[in-house]
Amino acid sequence: MDGKTLENIEVPSQSSRRLNVLGIMNRHNHLEAYVSTESINYDVVIACIDAFFPKKMEKPTVIVADQASVHTSDAIQDKIEEWKERNITLFRLPTYSPHLNLIEILWRFIKYSWLEIDAYSCWKTLVASVEKILKEFGNNYVINFV
Repeated sequence: MDGKTLENIEVPSQSSRRLNVLGIMNRHNHLEAYVSTESINYDVVIACIDAFFPKKMEKPTVIVADQASVHTSDAIQDKIEEWKERNITLFRLPTYSPHLNLIEILWRFIKYSWLEIDAYSCWKTLVASVEKILKEFGNNYVINFV
């Protein structure tokens, strides 16, 4: 050290609203995202999958999902056969393996690399910052998965 004293800065925590993002992305940095302040439940997941993939896929398509209860619900199970007919397969990762899930890698980049500290100054700024990153993902914000 150069003789300077380090100063601790304390930021009081407080309860606040929650911003939820459901996303489907591929290795080529194409992202489809749904942002909401409401809970993401199985109805939302099903609606998003059906909206992101509205018809039968030409190529086999695999959706990688973690073991979150929203992904393992009976309602999701009831859609598995319909999605298979549309050439869509749901692949569930083993428990506690976020490092294998591309979307979890994206969330880490957003939270720890791309989201500026000023984004947390107020709710409106946070939402705008997250939406900007999601909109510009693949162009100004890119992850090299190779």
